[in-house]
Amino acid sequence: FLFQTDVEICLIDASCKSPIERFWNGNSMVLILQKAESQHNEESDLMEESKTDEDIYASEFLPKESSGSVALPFRRAKQLISFYTMAQNPNMTHLKIEPIVLPPLWIRCDGSDPEHTYWLGAEPLKAGNKITGINLYMVTCDGPTAAKTCSANLEKLKMEHKMRHHSSVVMTKGFARYELIGAAAMEDTMVESESNISIDVTWDPVDKILEMPSLTAAATLNITLESGDPRSPVYQQYRELQFLLALAEGLKTGVTEWPELLEPESAVELVQEFLTGLKKQLDGYCISENKNETEKIKSDTAAVNGSIKSIFGERGDLDFAEQLWCKMRSKHIVSYQELIECFALIIKSLERGEIQPWIHQGSSSLLSKLFQQSYHGKMEVVSLSGITPVQMLLEIGLDKMKKDYVSFFIVKSGSCLLLQDYFVSTSVDLQEQVHRVQKLHHLLEIMVSCTVLLQFKHEDLLPLTQICVKYYKENPLNEKHVFQLPIRPALVKKFYQNDHPQLWKVDISSGHGQKEVRTTWQVSTDPPVERMTSNDTSVFADSTVNGGTEERMYFITVTKCSQVPFT
Repeated sequence: FLFQTDVEICLIDASCKSPIERFWNGNSMVLILQKAESQHNEESDLMEESKTDEDIYASEFLPKESSGSVALPFRRAKQLISFYTMAQNPNMTHLKIEPIVLPPLWIRCDGSDPEHTYWLGAEPLKAGNKITGINLYMVTCDGPTAAKTCSANLEKLKMEHKMRHHSSVVMTKGFARYELIGAAAMEDTMVESESNISIDVTWDPVDKILEMPSLTAAATLNITLESGDPRSPVYQQYRELQFLLALAEGLKTGVTEWPELLEPESAVELVQEFLTGLKKQLDGYCISENKNETEKIKSDTAAVNGSIKSIFGERGDLDFAEQLWCKMRSKHIVSYQELIECFALIIKSLERGEIQPWIHQGSSSLLSKLFQQSYHGKMEVVSLSGITPVQMLLEIGLDKMKKDYVSFFIVKSGSCLLLQDYFVSTSVDLQEQVHRVQKLHHLLEIMVSCTVLLQFKHEDLLPLTQICVKYYKENPLNEKHVFQLPIRPALVKKFYQNDHPQLWKVDISSGHGQKEVRTTWQVSTDPPVERMTSNDTSVFADSTVNGGTEERMYFITVTKCSQVPFT
């Protein structure tokens, strides 16, 4: 809501992503104050009219202001912090304000003051329902600046903290985040835009600024992975899944989007050839045909990166229905009519007894039931009209892909039991089964990436698989979710030991409980606030636009806390 026409107040609860999570570790509701949107729009229009070509060029390389992230002038922010502090001070009885503990307050600032302040914060301290004091925070930031100039004297920072808070003893704690995806040898197999693999390391005490954490430090691997990169070793499986999703959507809407023909042979030709081969086997001809056919199926369906064949190759136990899926999937089938013709050929061969297909146990698809009935010479009549052909193809594709994924997880992480009761269940409807197969594919992408990029072994993959499976049993598909795995730094140190950190910080603290105060010094490759601009735009532009060796640039952020007692 609005306050005095120029300030917008937002209440953010614990379920929302907090804009101040980098600087404050509170987990309660928080009030965010910023410039009212109407005020921001008027000023933006005036600024846009006065921009030169040089300004527009430079702005393309600076962090963009997001709508709603509009900062207030520093003096106005200080005034608002004073209002809030007085409202929380029980000694201000003359103001006749009912003493209610308000959520912590954070104000977006424009960095126009000499120290370049981008946030001011206030957090009430309380004993029971009584307010005993307040913590005041100030977040300042400079940059971007070259990595070699990003340094500070730790002893000087500790002395400043002692003097500010009149403390004799301080403690230090370090935190570093390293990006592993850019350092791995096979980085070209990953999605650069959305996917990310990084490691967070914490340790104490800290001996010097920007020190490398020890191998005994606590570490957490962070994995965010988006499927669908053409360079991924399992891109073939991703395309197979996309065709499955198109069939599921067609089953739901009645309209199926068929792909363009990608292969010279049509699905009808391939199915006819396949059935002819099986008929010859039944007649006693071409005894070795089965082996050759299996090899042909493998060649047709295992179009995967050579480096990943040992990780996710085509299974050698494809049954009749699975081999049909390989013949009829998106590379070959391009129309509803072609789908009907394929199934008509199969049903006719079954009715005539020309083939006796074998299938895996446990399949509940309509086509599998027809196969079983054909063994006894009695088949129900199936009308190849409406959505039935699409459903038949979707069912055999689902069966195959479930077995593919389970086979991988058995081999690589020994976690078959984790999957059986949920991901491969047939007790839910087809749409839900497809959704769960999507989750399985995302798990596959994560496991394969860790195997190829980070050279994870079986014992490393198993706990990660357990974490991912637990999440997806309780949540819908979310490729932006950050999966976190506690690991030993030694496991991935070789990927970051020669690299600069993405973020490095030291916390200097004194006191305990509510008396604790903290000073944080940090450097980061990303601007700590989305509205931040460079204090020297020429440095930023030269380092990222012009050719030559690109030097890593950092933002330096300092968070200071002061405590004001009310009693």
